Amino acid sequence: MSDSTLDVQATGLDEAALLARIQAPEGEGREIPDAATREIIGRAPVDGVAALDDAIARAKAAQPAWEALGHDERSALLLKAADAIDANAEGLARLLSREQGKPLGGPNARFELGACGAWLRTAATTPLEPEVIVDDGQVHAELHYRAVGVVGAIGPWNWPLMIAIWQIAPSLRMGNTVVVKPSEFTPLSVLALLSVMNDVLPPDVLIGISGDREVGARLASHPDIDKVMFTGSTATGRRIIEASAGNLARLTLELGGNDAGIVLPGTDPQAIAQDLFWGAFINTGQTCAALKRLYVHDSIYDEVVDALAGVAEQMPMGNGLDEGNVLGPLQNRQQFDIVSRLVDDARAHGGRVVTGGAPASELGELFYPITLVADVADGMAIVDEEQFGPALPIIRYSDVEDAIASANRLDVGLGASVWGDQDAARAVAARIQAGTVWINSHGGVHPMIPFGGVKGSGYGLEFGVEGLKSVAVPQVVSGPGRR
Repeated sequence: MSDSTLDVQATGLDEAALLARIQAPEGEGREIPDAATREIIGRAPVDGVAALDDAIARAKAAQPAWEALGHDERSALLLKAADAIDANAEGLARLLSREQGKPLGGPNARFELGACGAWLRTAATTPLEPEVIVDDGQVHAELHYRAVGVVGAIGPWNWPLMIAIWQIAPSLRMGNTVVVKPSEFTPLSVLALLSVMNDVLPPDVLIGISGDREVGARLASHPDIDKVMFTGSTATGRRIIEASAGNLARLTLELGGNDAGIVLPGTDPQAIAQDLFWGAFINTGQTCAALKRLYVHDSIYDEVVDALAGVAEQMPMGNGLDEGNVLGPLQNRQQFDIVSRLVDDARAHGGRVVTGGAPASELGELFYPITLVADVADGMAIVDEEQFGPALPIIRYSDVEDAIASANRLDVGLGASVWGDQDAARAVAARIQAGTVWINSHGGVHPMIPFGGVKGSGYGLEFGVEGLKSVAVPQVVSGPGRR
C-alpha cells in the first residue's frame, strides 16, 4: 500500500458522492426510501449467498497478513480510518438521517458519526498487555490474546453506523478481518461508511455484504466464520445460536431489552425530567437500551408524569434534515405498527394517554408523537413488550420491594436505572438483574466501560479491554521460570 493510499483527503464527500460509490447500477438492486418522506434515496446492492461465500474467502485470505502487521501498525491504520470518517462525517450524517430517520442535530445523526470516531480511536489505542499468571521461579505462565480469524458482523437499523463500528473496531484492532452485513432497512449508510474506511485499510480486511435474511443465516453458519457479533432481537439471536452450532463460532449477542427505571421517593421530579426524557426517547425511542418501563413512587407519581409531559411538549419532531428537529419518524412500517398497537391496547385496557396517542400523519407516513401512558400495570402489553419507539408506560408503585420485583420479572436484562439519593439508588441497583444499571441517568455508554446483557438480552461484552478480549482467543504460554 502506497503512502498516497494512506493519506486521508480532508475535502469530504457529500451524500450524492457517497451514494455513487456504493449503490447498485440503475435498474438493479433494492430501492431504499427516505424514512421521513418515503421518497427513494438510492438502490442497495442485493448480494446473494455466492457473493457472501466469496467475501468470506477473501477475508480469510487477507487475515494472516493483517494480523502479522502487529498492534502498532493496525492501530495506526485504524486512527487514519477514524480521520477518514471525520472528514466525511457531514455527508455520512445526511445519508444516515434520510435512511434511518434520525435528525441531524441533537443526540442523533451527527452525534452518531462523532461516536464512530471516538469508539474507533479508543479501540485503536487501548493497551492489552500479556498477563503474567504464575511466576514463582519454577513456572512462568502468561496469558496472551490472539486474533480469532474472520468475524461476521450483523448490525441493526436503529444505530447502524455506531453499532457497526462497535463490532468492526475491536475486531480489526485484534487482527481479525471482518465481513459486515447491515440491516436490510439501512444498508446504504453502512456501505458508505465502509467505503470511506476502505480508502485507508488494506484490501479485503473489511468487506460489506448487502443481502437478505438468507445471507445473514449463511454468515452465522459459515464454516470459515470464527466469530459472530450480532445486535438485534432476541428471536433472531436464538436463530444465530442455532446456526452457529455447526462451526462452533464464538458469539457476542446484544439482544432485545425492556429496560426498567425506578424513581425512588423523595426525588425531585423537575431535576430528573430532562434526563428521564432522553433516557426513554433518544433516537425517538428506537434504542436497545432505552428506558422502556418507568416505575414511580406513589408520593411523586403525578409530579413526575407532569414534568415529563412538560419536556415532551418542548421537543420538535419532523424531517431529520430540518436543523430545528430533534425527533424523527419510526424507521419502518413494521415498527410503526408495533407502537400503534401497543398504545391502542393500553388505552383499551384503561391506560391514561397523557401526551400523543395517535399517529402524527400531518408530519408524514411513519411519524408517531411522544406518547406517555400513565396508570398502567405489569401484565399489560405496553409494559411487558418492548415498544422500541416513542411510547413510555409509567407505572405507579408504593413499595420499593415491589418495584424491584417488577423490574426483574421479565426475561430481559440489558439495562436499568435507579433515580434518587445516590446511596439508596446504589443499594437498589445491586438487586437489579441487568448488565448495566445507571444511577440518575439512563442509556449512556462509554468506549472504555464494558457493555452487555443478561437473561434474554444476550451475552458477551463490548467496549474497552473486555471488548478487545471478546474478539480474541486466549492463549497461555507456559514454560520454566525465568532466572
